[in-house]
Amino acid sequence: MSILISRTPFRISFFGGGTDYPEWYLDNGGAVLSTSINKYCYLTCRYTPQFFADTYRIVWSHIENVSHISEILHPAVREGLSYMEFEDERGVEIHHHGDLPARAGMGSSSAFANGLVLALGALKGESIDQKNLFHKAIHLERELLKENVGCQDQVATACGGLNLIRFNPGGAIDVEPVELSEPRSTELENRLMLFFVGTRRFASEIAGQVIANFDNRKDALRRIHAMVDDSVGILRGDGSLDDFGALLNETWQLKRSLSGSISTLSVDEIYEKAMVSGATGGKLLGAGASGFMLFYVPEENQENVRDALAPVEEVPFRFETEGCVIISTTDDA
Repeated sequence: MSILISRTPFRISFFGGGTDYPEWYLDNGGAVLSTSINKYCYLTCRYTPQFFADTYRIVWSHIENVSHISEILHPAVREGLSYMEFEDERGVEIHHHGDLPARAGMGSSSAFANGLVLALGALKGESIDQKNLFHKAIHLERELLKENVGCQDQVATACGGLNLIRFNPGGAIDVEPVELSEPRSTELENRLMLFFVGTRRFASEIAGQVIANFDNRKDALRRIHAMVDDSVGILRGDGSLDDFGALLNETWQLKRSLSGSISTLSVDEIYEKAMVSGATGGKLLGAGASGFMLFYVPEENQENVRDALAPVEEVPFRFETEGCVIISTTDDA
């Protein structure tokens, strides 16, 4: 009996967040610059051996042993199994492992959705390319789970790499890899610092407030959109990368204006400490309120920032390029 393991990277979103909601881009267009990193969501998947009493075994923060798809508590697994046309006559066992905590702004829910769809498809002998994969994940999260999520995370974690993602009026999504020389990519990577500020939140609730405020924040969203091309120009140019950090600071100030729930007093204090200590820009990743904070920091200032933010935990990372893949197919017979 085959055991499949999917591996899906988490992502860092640099610019364009907010313009990736269909409620915005179907009329106005949108764009995001993001990269996947070497922190992953793993899903182990196999058909349940026939001599087990329960049809489904789902291991996440809970351990579920049930007989019917409808009884599964994990919403993405429950809806995903039905979406991928599994039936109770032949059950499935799914185990989740993550390198980073869920609901912390790293695209974890979309990484899970992509990994689930890819693994379930592979279990049935189906091959799903990256474009079909992220469209299926978007459908799962937005249409079946009714989550207030944008569409950048599904694309970023499915495709992997540093990408300019364009969301076109009418609904088409285009992915353009941003190819940098190895020295330029390494320079950018070495000037980014990631910190976990704790306290998980439900992104859908904050996103719902942002969506409701779109009509009042059109100018901010248009500037956020324009920054994406500005940032790509900086990366592809031969000038100083420090302009990238300054642009991060500008986009964070605009993002904070989209909803009063995006930042908190604690987040603002951490941001100010980092900036005073030598960061030139940064942002809270994800929908807002908590999770991971990214800073652009010249290397000579990084120890100062690290000391100033202690005991907030730094998370070392590297860029990655593979996206969502099946990394292991074994037979346990």
